[in-house]
Amino acid sequence: MENLYLIAGLGNPGAEYARTRHNAGFMAVTELAGRWRAEWTMESRFNTRMARTTHGGQPVMLAQPQTYMNLSGEAVGKLSEYFRVSVTRLMVVVDDADLPLGEIRMRPRGSSGGHHGLESVEEHLGTDRYARLRIGIGRSTTGGREIANYVLGRFGVEEKEILRKVLERAASQVESWLAFGIEKAMSQFNGVVEHSDKTNE
Repeated sequence: MENLYLIAGLGNPGAEYARTRHNAGFMAVTELAGRWRAEWTMESRFNTRMARTTHGGQPVMLAQPQTYMNLSGEAVGKLSEYFRVSVTRLMVVVDDADLPLGEIRMRPRGSSGGHHGLESVEEHLGTDRYARLRIGIGRSTTGGREIANYVLGRFGVEEKEILRKVLERAASQVESWLAFGIEKAMSQFNGVVEHSDKTNE
């Protein structure tokens, strides 16, 4: 479809992975679907949960690939090809253990940074020139670089309140990208989300 925007949040399907740190991308597009009152359907031919709507007069498709994280590019590639989505109209939303919880970072292109979901998307698109929004989840203070158990764990009680504000800000950044382009969205929203409760100035 001409001028269609595709916003793909990456994660792992199934109840055992629901609301885990690695599913921050799923959560971000769920936040957008809620804002826009878009309804999800399962599209088996793409192995993807999809929600189609319009925002600001633009046709938009939200996607949650059900391929598991490491094969996310299979679904994103099929959707991009079938609907003729230009890479300039693609946004991939992922978790990032190299960013602290509370920070988000949008970029117009870049390396995968070792993120297997982004590696898969790049492989299937044949380019790294697509926008991505990274949602910081931080790292465990123990265990060194081995983070599999950490990213597949769920957010703690205090983390959940930070996460709520992060997802709201991430959704607003995507809306800014749709309306004004990536440079404006980056300058306006990249950085640390204010999450302290300030009752007095």
